[in-house]
Amino acid sequence: MKKTVKYIIIALVVLLMNNTACNDLTETVYSDLTEAGYNYSPDEIYSVIGPVYQNMREMHSHAGYSIMQESTTDILVMPANASGWDDGGIYKKMHLHTWNAEAPQIRNLWSLLYRGVLHSNRIIEQLEKEIVPVPSNLTKESFIAEMKVARAFYYWLLIDNFGDAPFVTTTSQELPAITTKGEIFQSIVNDVTSSLAQLSSENNTLMYGRFNRWAAKALLANLYLNSIVYTGKAEWDRCLAECNDIINSGLYRLEENYSDCFAPHNENSVETIFAIPYDAINGGGLYLNYTFHSATRYKYNLATTPWGAGSAKAISQFIDTYDPDDTRLDDTWEHGLQYAADGVTPLMCTYDRAGQQLNYSKDLPDGLYTTEDEGYRIKKYLPELGGQYNMNNDVPFFRYAQVLMMKAECLLRKGQDTEAATIVTQVRERAFKNTPSKATISVTQLKANSKYKYGYVEDYKIVEHGDASPIEFGGLYDELGYEFACEWIRRRDMIRFGTYTTKSWLSHKPEGEKAKVFPIPQVVIDANPNIEQNTDYQ
Repeated sequence: MKKTVKYIIIALVVLLMNNTACNDLTETVYSDLTEAGYNYSPDEIYSVIGPVYQNMREMHSHAGYSIMQESTTDILVMPANASGWDDGGIYKKMHLHTWNAEAPQIRNLWSLLYRGVLHSNRIIEQLEKEIVPVPSNLTKESFIAEMKVARAFYYWLLIDNFGDAPFVTTTSQELPAITTKGEIFQSIVNDVTSSLAQLSSENNTLMYGRFNRWAAKALLANLYLNSIVYTGKAEWDRCLAECNDIINSGLYRLEENYSDCFAPHNENSVETIFAIPYDAINGGGLYLNYTFHSATRYKYNLATTPWGAGSAKAISQFIDTYDPDDTRLDDTWEHGLQYAADGVTPLMCTYDRAGQQLNYSKDLPDGLYTTEDEGYRIKKYLPELGGQYNMNNDVPFFRYAQVLMMKAECLLRKGQDTEAATIVTQVRERAFKNTPSKATISVTQLKANSKYKYGYVEDYKIVEHGDASPIEFGGLYDELGYEFACEWIRRRDMIRFGTYTTKSWLSHKPEGEKAKVFPIPQVVIDANPNIEQNTDYQ
C-alpha cells in the first residue's frame, strides 16, 4: 500500500478527535490517503470522484463554514440563552470578530477545504496515470477537467477566507510554503478557463451536483466579481461575460416561487446551477437544529428535537430593512407566535419564559444573551413534516438569481444602470406578486444609501452609530441581503461593499482590516515550519 500524501496532510489538515455532545465542533481527519494495488473498473469512476463532492456536505452545519460566512455578518447572530449556547464564547467571538487561531470553526474550515484539495489532487493523478479507467463513451480529460474545477472551488474558498495560503497541486510529500492569494487566484482562474472545453455542457441528472461547464462559469463569475478583493483589480467585464454565457445557454431560469429553490426534494429546481445534494438517509449534513427552539419539534412533527432554545437568529437591524410586502421575509425567517402542526395548539416556552407561548419576536437586546424566544429563526431550508436531524433539502450553492444579480452589479459599477435596474426588478418580481407595483426598483434606489440602520445596540436601542458614511450602491447591497440571506454569501458581499470592517451592528464594533481574513489555525503553524501566520494575526 503506497502512502501518497502523508506529510502534506499532517501539515495542512488537523487531526481532531475525542469531542462529543452538541457543541462538538471537531472532525476526524485521517492522516493518510492511501492507494491500494486495486484494479478499478470503468464503472467505478463516479465512486472515485465522489469524495470530492461528498466532502462539501460538511460545509452547511453550525460547525464551521456556514457560521463563519453568516454569523460574522450583519444578518445573523448566535447569542447564548437560558438553555446554553455560550460554549466558551465560541459563537459570540464570531459576532464580535474577536476570533483567534485556536477557534474550532477556523480549524474545521481549514481542514474541510484542504481535504477537498487533497482528494482532488489524488484523483487527478490517478486519472493522469490511468490508474482509474473511464467508460468508453467518456474521456479521462473530461474528468481531469472536472476535478481541476472542483479543486479551484476549494481554493477559491481558501483565499476568500484565509487570504494567502499553501498552494498544492500534486501529491508531493514536501511541506508547502505560503503562496499569495493573488497568485492562487490567477492559477485557479487558469485551471478553470483551460478546463471549460472538456466539461459537459449538459444540465441533467448525471451532472447534478457536479461541475459542468455552467457551474464552472458560475465559479469564474464569482472569482471575477470579487477579484478586486483578491488582487486589487476589478474584473467587472469578465464577470459579466461569464454571467451572459450562463444566461444565454437557456438552461436555467428563476423558479416561480422563491421558496421552491430551497424546499425538501428540490433536486429538480430549474434555478439551481450547482448544488450540494443532501439526503436524510444517505447524505446527511444539512440541519437546522441550531436555530429552532426545541418546541418546534411539534410544529413539524420532527423525529428529533432541536437543541435547547436554539441560537442562530436574525439581527433585528437587518429585519427592519425589509419591505413588509416582500415575501422573502416570511420565506426566509420563522417568526411570531408558534403553534403545533395542527395550527391550533400553542407551543410553549420551557426555560426563562416557561409557561408562556413561544413567540419569535423581532428585537434583540444585544448579540450576547437573549430570552429563549427572542429573534427570528432561519426557515429558508424548511423542514418537512415528519423530518429528522438530517434534511432532504439540497443546497443551491450557485443559482440563476445569483448570476442575474452578479450581472446587475457589474452593469451598475460600469455605469449601465438602467439595465441593472431592469434585472434587479426581474429578480424582485416573484417576491412582490401580491403588490406588483413594488417589484420595480429604480436606478436612484439602487444607487441610494443602504436602509440598514447601523450602530451598536444596548438594551434594544442603538446607543452608538459608529461609522455613518454612505454605502455606494446601497440599494443593490440591500437587495443582495434579501435575496441571499442565509445562503452563506453575506460576508463576501460585505467585504466587497466595504462594510464588514467599518460598520457597527448589534454588539459588534469594527476590529480592523485583519477581520477580512481568518488566521491560519495554530496547529497548522505548529506542524509546518514553512508556514507563517497571516500578517495581521502575528
